[in-house]
Amino acid sequence: MNWLDLCVCLLLYSFLGWCGEVLYYAVAKRRFYNRGFLTMPFLLSYGAAFDLMILTLPALSGRYAAQFLFTAAAVSVSESFADYFNRRLGPKIDWGGARSRALGGSWAGLVSSAAVAAACYMAYLVIHPLLLGLMTLVPAPLKRITVLVLFFLMAADFVGVLYTLRTGGARAYAAREAGSAEGRLASRLTQAVWDRLQKAYPGIRGMTLEEQEVYTFAQGICLDKLVWVFLTSALLGDIIETLWCGLVNGHWMNRSSVLYGPFSFVWGLGAVVLTVTLQRLAHRDSFFVFAAGFFIGGAYEYLCSVFTELVFGTVFWDYSHMPLNIGGRTNLLFCFFWGLLAVVWIKILYPLMSRAIESIPALPGKLLTWLVVALMVCNGLVTSAAMLRYDSRALRPEPDSAFEEFLDRQYPDGFMEYRWPNMIVTGG
Repeated sequence: MNWLDLCVCLLLYSFLGWCGEVLYYAVAKRRFYNRGFLTMPFLLSYGAAFDLMILTLPALSGRYAAQFLFTAAAVSVSESFADYFNRRLGPKIDWGGARSRALGGSWAGLVSSAAVAAACYMAYLVIHPLLLGLMTLVPAPLKRITVLVLFFLMAADFVGVLYTLRTGGARAYAAREAGSAEGRLASRLTQAVWDRLQKAYPGIRGMTLEEQEVYTFAQGICLDKLVWVFLTSALLGDIIETLWCGLVNGHWMNRSSVLYGPFSFVWGLGAVVLTVTLQRLAHRDSFFVFAAGFFIGGAYEYLCSVFTELVFGTVFWDYSHMPLNIGGRTNLLFCFFWGLLAVVWIKILYPLMSRAIESIPALPGKLLTWLVVALMVCNGLVTSAAMLRYDSRALRPEPDSAFEEFLDRQYPDGFMEYRWPNMIVTGG
C-alpha cells in the first residue's frame, strides 16, 4: 500500500472505531457519548492501530496466533499513547475511563483489551478486504482531495478543542464578558466543546491557580522527560549492543542508527514506548510487566524492521537463522529479553532516571532539551537522506541535484557499508 491508501485507511478505521465506541456506550449507558478527543467522529488511536496491522500482518500470513498477538499489542499501545497525549494536552486533566485497558493493571482490563483486539482482528479479516476492493474504485485524485480536506478539518478541530482546554473551560468563558458578536460566537462554540467533553469524560477539569504556581522541570511523563529518556536510552543501547557484538560474537561493529554520535534509535524509541505504555503497571506484580513487555517489545522490534525495509529499502537485522524466529524480524528469545528488560526498566531504571531528570533546573533544562531535539532531528534527516541515496545509487549512479552530489561525495557506498556492515539492501 502507498502512503495515500494508508491515510485513507487511517481515516476509515478511525471512523469505524468511533462508531464502535459510540455503540458500546449507547448499549451500556443508554445515551450518546462522543468518546473522541475531537468533535469530529474520529478516534485516531484505532486508525493508527489498523495502519500498523496493515503494514505488518501480511508478513505473518497463515500464523493466526501471531497475527492476533500483534493486533493486541498494536491496539493496546496505540490506546495507551492516545491516553498519554490526552492527559498532556490539557493541564492536569483526569479523562477517566482511559482506553489503555490491557495496560491498566487489572484482569478486567486485560479481558476488555482482548475483546477489543479480537474485534479489530475480525474487522481486519472480514471488513478490510472489502474496503480494499472499494478503495480501488475511487480515483486517486478524489482520495487525495478527501484526505487533505479531512486532515485540514481535523487540524482545525484539534486547535479548537485544545484552545478550549488551555483557556480554562466553561467557568472561564462564563466569567468572561464578550465584547462583540464574534466574541459571543466564540464563547458559545468553546462552551459547546467543553460541555461535550464533560459529558464524555466526567473527570475532566482545569488546572487550579495553586497548581499553576508549582513547576518542576519534566515532571511526570511529559515531552521534556521523554526526550531525555530517548537520548539516554539510545546512548546506553548503542554501548550495550557494541559490547555484546564485540565480547560475545567477537566482532566489533557500529550499532548506531545515525551518522553522528553513538545513538541507537531502536533502543531510544523502545524506552519511550515502554515508559508510556507500562507506567500504569509500575505498582503491579512483575509478572504483569514481564508479560506486557514480552508482547509489546516483540511487536515493536518487528515493526521497526518492517519500517526500515519499507521506507529505506534496507534490513539492519535478520534472525532467519535462529530458532523460533518470526519472519526473521524478531524471535521468542528476544521477546523474553524484552520482558525482562521491561521489568528492570519500569521497576528500577526509569524511577532513578526520572528523579535525575526532574532535578535539572527548569530554564537550563528547557533550553538544553530543545537544543538536543534540534540537533537530533538534523542528524536523523541527514542520515535518512544518506540511506535513501545509498539505496538508489545502484540504479541511478549519477546525482540529479547538488544535494545528491553532496551525499555521494560525503557518504559514498564504502562509508555507508563501513558504518552499517549488517545493512542489507532489499530494493523496497
